[in-house]
Amino acid sequence: MRNKILWLVWVTATLAGGVAVAAVMYYGGDLRSVFLIGKTTSGHHQIEMACDACHTDMFGGIDALQKGCVTCHGDELKAANDSHPRSKFVDPRNADRVAVLDARYCVTCHREHQPGITNAMAVTLPTDYCALCHQDVAKNRPSHEGLAFDTCGNSGCHNFHDNRALYEDFLEKRHGEPDFKEILLVALSNWTPPADQPKPARKALAALDADAPADRRGALKHTADWALSGHAAAGVNCSGCHQPRKRTRPDEWVEAPGAKVCATCHTAEAKTFTEGKHGMRQRDGLWVSRKDDFLGLFEDKGLPPMTPALARIPMQDDAHATALTCNTCHGAHKYDVKFAQIEACESCHADDHTKAFRMSPHNALVDREASGDLPKGSGVTCATCHMPKHLVRDDYGTEKIFVTHNQNDNLRPNEKMIRTVCADCHGLRFTIDALADPALIKNNFKGKPAHHVESIDWVENRMRERARRQQQ
Repeated sequence: MRNKILWLVWVTATLAGGVAVAAVMYYGGDLRSVFLIGKTTSGHHQIEMACDACHTDMFGGIDALQKGCVTCHGDELKAANDSHPRSKFVDPRNADRVAVLDARYCVTCHREHQPGITNAMAVTLPTDYCALCHQDVAKNRPSHEGLAFDTCGNSGCHNFHDNRALYEDFLEKRHGEPDFKEILLVALSNWTPPADQPKPARKALAALDADAPADRRGALKHTADWALSGHAAAGVNCSGCHQPRKRTRPDEWVEAPGAKVCATCHTAEAKTFTEGKHGMRQRDGLWVSRKDDFLGLFEDKGLPPMTPALARIPMQDDAHATALTCNTCHGAHKYDVKFAQIEACESCHADDHTKAFRMSPHNALVDREASGDLPKGSGVTCATCHMPKHLVRDDYGTEKIFVTHNQNDNLRPNEKMIRTVCADCHGLRFTIDALADPALIKNNFKGKPAHHVESIDWVENRMRERARRQQQ
């Protein structure tokens, strides 16, 4: 009898607890966090409530987890010149390598909810994992004799997925560059469309052309800001953003268009925005819950936008509740690109690197460009490094400048900046050393690197040795 009573109490308590959790979550709570088995990494913590972003199938095992990884990071891996692609490890000839490091799956090296063993880049393997396949590297490379295997990935040398920044031929080609190049201009800063490229058919609009209904125009400042924007210059009227193309009634008007409206014209910018920390919570398919979860009690509920309060680095106190959307940096009507390049970043970020920017050599170039002492493209803003420009061509052959809005794209590992940003103005040796110096990064590159990476030294030694053999 006693066992039956205990069993009944346990079942009742379990059901009551389940109902309580379900009720709180249904009405906006976040009790799902009690089911986390450990602290999430800095790359995933803001989407940790969207469990099925990674756990795509509760019975799918490691393949279901791999699907979750590829859904978000697949394009990035394709863009990388991957020295360890999955194809290498599915090749039967490399079965012996798979036996010691199964790199067919991301979770072999990157396991979530393992804070005690999580290293840089969310790697959860011991830091000497390169030795599993490269024990004999010193036989072919005498320069590596005596080096510890836990220095392969943290000495400015090797990146498991993409070594382009430090390929030996790249180092050899640029080993003799001066620290500062003769012409210091940011790439593509002065780019203009080819003269023979077709111009847009739309004519530029002025304030009097605004087609917003009288009762929807709001403050006069909104119209004035719009009239001075790139939208008006390109012939995009108020209705272009505020009036849906598929509307239920002729006078339908959207007061605050969302990112999906921006994406109708700025597709690449919107896509890359959702790939970075700022916009990843707005990525399609990320849900707090689904209708088939937990007894079917929940409705699909998308994650709210990222706010600085969710960050794990210092942020401005008065910005903690700011929702990060397209308009956070660009404004609702003005779309001030200049504001978005520096001030927008400073309005949220309060880390040492950001706070040191105004006293940095880069900002000094911005000020001198603004005063006319230096040509356009001389200044280096936050966006210059973290949101670099690219020249792209559409299916019709039209060229244009595309600014990546994934501010993390070249941040981890920071050697990615070498080719996309730093090489515009700096020599390779100086750049590698600067990016490997934490103190210099902290003060926003005010001074010279105190750290030295020996990669170029080794390349120069090999060049001298090769020249010596050729002379014999």
